[in-house]
Amino acid sequence: MKKTELKKKQLLFGKRNYKFLFLSLGFICVGFILMTGGGSSDPNIFNSDIFSFRRIRVAPTLVLVGFGIAIYSILIPSKK
Repeated sequence: MKKTELKKKQLLFGKRNYKFLFLSLGFICVGFILMTGGGSSDPNIFNSDIFSFRRIRVAPTLVLVGFGIAIYSILIPSKK
């Protein structure tokens, strides 16, 4: 048998790494979804909903946590 036949194709990261990566993508998506809205159809009317606690504090925090989890998922060693 050739050496190429014996080698099994392996993914770049382990299963645990990919779980954390998909979790981080979920956090980032939820954060961006929470940032949407708050606009007004009439440009002459001010809508104060753009300064809500959800858009100013919660959504950016979720996005930053998601990026942190993504970095963690890349840096942790895979169990091979």
